[in-house]
Amino acid sequence: MNEQIKQIAERLKGLRDSLDLSISEMAEQCKRTPGEMQLYESGEIDIPMSFLLDVAQHCNINTSTLISGEEPHMDSYFLTRFGKGKFVERNKAYKYQALASGYKQPNADPFEVTVDPDEKEIYLNSHEGEEFNYVLDGCLLFRINGKDLVLKAGDSIYFDSSYPHGMKALDNKPVRFLAIILK
Repeated sequence: MNEQIKQIAERLKGLRDSLDLSISEMAEQCKRTPGEMQLYESGEIDIPMSFLLDVAQHCNINTSTLISGEEPHMDSYFLTRFGKGKFVERNKAYKYQALASGYKQPNADPFEVTVDPDEKEIYLNSHEGEEFNYVLDGCLLFRINGKDLVLKAGDSIYFDSSYPHGMKALDNKPVRFLAIILK
């Protein structure tokens, strides 16, 4: 697994330890099994963004702190220049660029997401809150609650993110979209 995943796993374990929670207690708070929690803390598997969002919300920390290991300091505004956001490569198909990583206590987590073409089945996830996705480039198969939708550049979708959802790049080309996850 890549080094970034291992670092996030270490931060997860450190956060759980600092809150004096057992693996079972943290798993219960984040609606996961203790086995899943152990795997995420091991750094040997991909850690879903939905899980990081749940941990951040339940532990009252910024998602970007889990991703980058840096505490945000700005409270009036935070500027992210083109291509300069904190990058997280969850796996070979998904790349996230955090667009507000330096802002303290945001009410939303905005990301630029790139989904590369992949032959694997769509991975579904869910998390608390709502989400807005706006396709910047490419063509995206978006699955939500068992329904498949095709989104092209300029299309957007706003949805209850507690429903299982996932996406896949179509036409054998990468897709870029803006994802804003509301808490």
